[in-house]
This record gives sequence, structure tokens and C-alpha cells, in this order.
Amino acid sequence: MQSSVGSRAFQNARLQKQARKQAEVLLPSAVNAYRQARHGEAQALCRQILKDLPNHFDALHLLGVSEADCGHFEEAVAALTRAVGVDPRSAEAQSNLGMALFRLSRYEEARVAQQKAIALKPNFPTALTNLGNTLMHMRRFDESIAAHDCAISLKPDYADAHCNRGMALLLVERNEEADRDFDRALSLSPRLIPAMLGKGLVNINLRNFDVALEKINAAVAANPNAAPVLAQRGRLFQQMGQLEKASADFEAVLALDPNLEAALCGRANLGLLNGDVASAIAACNKVLAQNPNSELAVTLLASCAAKQGEIATAIALYDRALELKPGYEEAISKKIFALDFLPGVDIAQLQAARRSWWDAIGAKLPRRHLRERNLDPDRRIVVGYVSSDFRDHSAALAFMPILRRHDHEKFEIILYSCSPRQDAVTELFRKLADKFVDAWQLSDEKLTDHIEADRVDILVDLSGHSAGHRLCVFARKPAPVQVTAIGNATGTGLPVIDYLLADPVAVPPADRHLFAEKPYDLPSIITIEPTPGDVQPSAELPMLRNGHVTFGMFNRTDKVSEPALVVWSKLMQAIPGSVIMVKNGAMSDAVIRDGVIARFVAHGIAAERVRCIGATARRDHLNMFAEIDMALDPFPQNGGISTWEPLQMGVPVITKLGSGPAARVGGAIVKAVGLDDFVAEDDATYIAIAQRYAADPTALAAVRAQLPAMVANSAGGNSDIYVRHVEEGYRKFWRDYCASQIG
Repeated sequence: MQSSVGSRAFQNARLQKQARKQAEVLLPSAVNAYRQARHGEAQALCRQILKDLPNHFDALHLLGVSEADCGHFEEAVAALTRAVGVDPRSAEAQSNLGMALFRLSRYEEARVAQQKAIALKPNFPTALTNLGNTLMHMRRFDESIAAHDCAISLKPDYADAHCNRGMALLLVERNEEADRDFDRALSLSPRLIPAMLGKGLVNINLRNFDVALEKINAAVAANPNAAPVLAQRGRLFQQMGQLEKASADFEAVLALDPNLEAALCGRANLGLLNGDVASAIAACNKVLAQNPNSELAVTLLASCAAKQGEIATAIALYDRALELKPGYEEAISKKIFALDFLPGVDIAQLQAARRSWWDAIGAKLPRRHLRERNLDPDRRIVVGYVSSDFRDHSAALAFMPILRRHDHEKFEIILYSCSPRQDAVTELFRKLADKFVDAWQLSDEKLTDHIEADRVDILVDLSGHSAGHRLCVFARKPAPVQVTAIGNATGTGLPVIDYLLADPVAVPPADRHLFAEKPYDLPSIITIEPTPGDVQPSAELPMLRNGHVTFGMFNRTDKVSEPALVVWSKLMQAIPGSVIMVKNGAMSDAVIRDGVIARFVAHGIAAERVRCIGATARRDHLNMFAEIDMALDPFPQNGGISTWEPLQMGVPVITKLGSGPAARVGGAIVKAVGLDDFVAEDDATYIAIAQRYAADPTALAAVRAQLPAMVANSAGGNSDIYVRHVEEGYRKFWRDYCASQIG
């Protein structure tokens, strides 16, 4: 027995010796194949060694590195984990394991491996800069920058470390320092594509979009198949308003790498912009399946939910994004905007949410110390308006009457246009201004400088927390008096904005202490131009020719809250045969259109009683009011422009007062023209108004006949009167400021 055991041991020892000798021959060949990028051959040779010597460290290490180079990170982690198990003191193996874990987004495990590598070999610049990248993805930015600093101190000519530090600096908005790092990296390695891309990203952050495109194009020329670079160019094209080019880049990237997060998020964003919510949702879900912690994908998915009217879901997702990235400005602003659409939220909650933006973002920005200026209270005042909507946009309809009728002898008007999208409406705004500034390529700092240099006395925000806002400019206080108004007149939460243009209905006196700004009353919170002369209100009552009542809801579909839909469904059940016309550009999207119809059906309204109409030319849009008997104002987010339009076309609007300006603006407008009978305090009254006028065509026809004149003669609907009120407000603000400075 002993002889047999000894014989087997001898045989095993002989086989091990032969295997080691074979490994001594195979390993150099594997190394040579790896160096020549013949990865299949190198990996086959390593596996041949490991078949007989499963704990052969060098074969495991080389196999793991080769698998990682091929993008097979799961296989790389498996091999490298075995390698460090065989030799835990190999700094190189620990470092390479960290890199493979990093590529799988397993950042905490990567950090542990990389720190082990550095503990074993403190003077290891590669491990240090790789650790810096891992810490950057963990949002530990100060530690990340410190790790890159250590790598550079050990190897000052290490181009990758300079580039990596630049990327970390970008994320803490130290753009100028990042730019210097990218320049240093390129001086050491002129064709280092990540550094070329970094130069482009710096200029995107600084809104130097033309320069950014030049830098990123250089990186694309150096490697046309560099998917991450193409994805960033797509993002840049999107910011420049060149959506077709953006789409082409994102699709090219996804052909190269179907899972690249930046390109999938880009596709989702374009889907939202182009009215293709289904593709946006699919792209977001694909990102989140591979990276549940992508705050961008979560935010985009929230916007998809909001687009479909699923406001509670959207807000929960915005909150999730803020858990992932506290202080994420995009999510904070979008949540604030969405809260106005959420039923059951009171004015205190709405204003508290706005203050959260100030606490997280605005309060951290440096305030400007303004130069002395002429404090003559009666001199010509310089008024600057800041908006991304000086173009064919519904908000522009509310700006137009003011800008068209300003008294230029008393007011110098400067428009700061913050959108790359320009059209015939933009050209009209350009002609109405004393000075028009294309500000969309100006960073917040540069735009602040420009406003200061223009000696603006009163700076007016026209966006609130809506898309394209420049509240970070207002937070710096570049003008003595700052006002928020018209475009999204719900308050900003910024204590550095002095006034909110409001009205007594939209912002009741009892609620005014909750606002950061001081409300100043106009006849109506907004107004719009009279309808074009060739679009006339219809004198005929549609219900008389149709034999049924037609209600109209020409608002954004995300305003179709569940409480509003319940009331509308009860209203339609109470008025047999009635139909509702839902008109909005989003109705061209089958997902949204079918969703709206399905919601009515779920509340007992047959699908054929719901007419959905997509985008039309404005003249056709206005003429379509001749087909409806009464308009239904949504709630809690009322219509603004979409409340004025039917009134001007002779169609009364049934509305309900809620909490906060967005939930009261419809009632404010309807009351401003003297149509108080159509303003409800509760659901039952809302339904009763509809029933009353549906049952009395003579009374409804009389209201419709009188309504155009009521609008034209009201201070809220008469643009000349309205603008005089606005200018009186500006003059009061300026006089009060001058008095405060002189006193």
C-alpha cells in the first residue's frame, strides 16, 4: 500500500515537473502573442498552462489582462481574482483586478483592490490614477483629485494621470484647471483622445459650443470609431439644437456599442424632444438594467412619466435621482416644475421645493458687487429680459404684447436669448428690442458679466424653473432689481429676486408671506395678443348644429391629472352624448394618445367620445375653437396661454381655483375678463357650471357673443392697458430702489 501511494506521488511530481517545463515554453509564447494583440492565441496558451497548473500565477494574470483588453470583464475578474488568490502580494495583479472591476461598475470592490495595490507598492502611479478614476465615479471628488495628484508627483510626465485629473476637475466645475490638465496631457501625448475629448467637454461646460465642436471633431478624426467621443458629440449637437446630427451620432455609437450609457441617454432625450416617448422609455430602461444608479437615466425616465401625466411616478423618480446625486440641479428644477402638476400639494410645499433649489444651488454662487449708477428715479430705465423662448413657443405669446408695446423713450429693452433654436418669431423679437443678445453660448459667468456691462437696471426672468432657465445668473444678482414674470410666473424661491409679477387671484394676499419674492399685482398674471384679424370668433354655437355638446381641452397632456379626468368623466356622464376634443402636439405620439383615451375609457367614457388631435398650424389651431362649445381648464396645473386663446375666440372656459399660482392662473384669467360664473371653488360646482350651460343653449350663446368684447375691454385682455400696468410696476421698482440707496 505504501509502495502504491509513493508511486502515485512520484508520478504526480513527474507530471507537475513536465507541466512546469511546458509552461516555461508556453508562457513566453503567450506573452509574445499578447504583445502583438493576438489575444485568442494568448488566451488559448494560458488556458493550456492552467489545465495542468490551475494555480499558475503568471498564466492567470496574463489571461485576466488579455480578457480585459478584449472587453470581457467578467472573465477578466474571474481570472484575476484567482491570480491574487495565488499571490495576494502582487501589486500589479491587484491593480489589474481593480481596473476590471471598475469596468463592470463595481466601484467599491475596485477601490479595495486598487488600495491593496498601492499598499503593496506605494510608488505605483498607474494604480493611483486608476484609484482616482474609481473615486471619481463614487463621487468622492476630493479624494479622486488627491490620488491623481499623487500619481503626477511620482511621474510628472504621466499624460493619462493629467487627463484623468482633468476629468475629475470637470465634475466639480473647476473648468479652467481641467483645461490646463488636458493641455498638459496633450503636450505629453498629442493624440491622447480622452484629453482631446476633455478639451471639448470643458468648452461645453463653458458654453463655448463652436470651440467644443472643433475639439471633439479633432478627437473623432483621430479615431472615427471612438464611441464615447461620438456620444459626446451627439450631446453637443443636441445642446446646439442640431437634433438630426445628434441622432445620427447616437445611432452610430449604438451600432458600435449597443450598451453605451451616454448614447442611450442621448436617444432618450431626443425621444422626449421629438414626441417619441416609447423609444425614450426603452432607452432609459436599457441603461437602468445595466446601471441602476444612473441619475441621468432615472431623471429622463421621470420626464417620460411626466409626459404621460404620471406625475406622482415622475416625482418619485426625481427623488431617486437626488438620492443618487444630491444637489443634482436638473432633477431639482424638473421636480419643482412637476410639483405644480401634482394634486394635493399646497402652496407651502410648492414654495419649500423652490427654496430647496436656492439652498442646494443658488446660495453657493458668488454675488456680484455692482458698480455705482445714476439713481435718477425718472430716467430711462434699462430692462433686460432673459429667456430661452424668444421663438415659436407658447410662452412667447405672453412676452409679445409687452415687448411690442413698450415705451422705448422711457425704457431701453435688451433681450438675452438663451436658446440655439431661432426662427421667424426670433427675428420679430430681435426687431422689437433695442439690443438683442444671443446668450445661448455664454456661460453663467459670462452672461452675468454681459448683463453688468449693459448696465441693466431691472433684470426680468421669463422662465422660472422651466426648461432652459438661467436662474444661476439671477443668483449672482447682476442687476439692482430682479423680477420673475410671465413665462412661468409661479415664484422661484430665490431671495435675490425682488418681485413676482402676479395678480390677487393667482397669488392671494394670505399666501404672499410664503414667497421669496414680493408679489406685485397686474390686471392678470399673464396676457396674450389679440387673435389675428383674419381669424374670427364663431358666432354659431356648435351644439346646435351637432346635436351634442363638445368640450375642448387644448392643453399639455401632462396637465390631465387624475382628479381632473375624474371630474371630466362625471361631467360627460351627466351630459349624455357629449364629446371631448383633446388637442395638443403630444397627441401625435401614439403612446400618449392611446394612454389618454384609455384613461377616459377606464372611467366609463366610450373611446369614440374622445377626439384626439395633434399639432397644427396656429391659424388652424385657433379656428378649431369654432368646433367646441365650452373649454375645460385642467387642474391642479391650469392653462395660461391655453386659457386666453378660447376666451379670445369667444369660447368660455370652466376652471377651478386651487393652491398656488399654477392652480389659480386659469381662474385669475377668467375672472380678469369678467366671467366669474365660470370659476368654480370645488368639483361639484365645476360640473354644475357645465350642466347649466349645456342645458341652456340660449344663455351659452349669449355669453359667447359677448365674450370677445369683454376680453378686449378688460385690463387683463387689452394689451395696451396691460403693458401700461407692467411699466408702472417697473417704474415703482426703480424708484423704490433709488430711494433705498439714497436714504
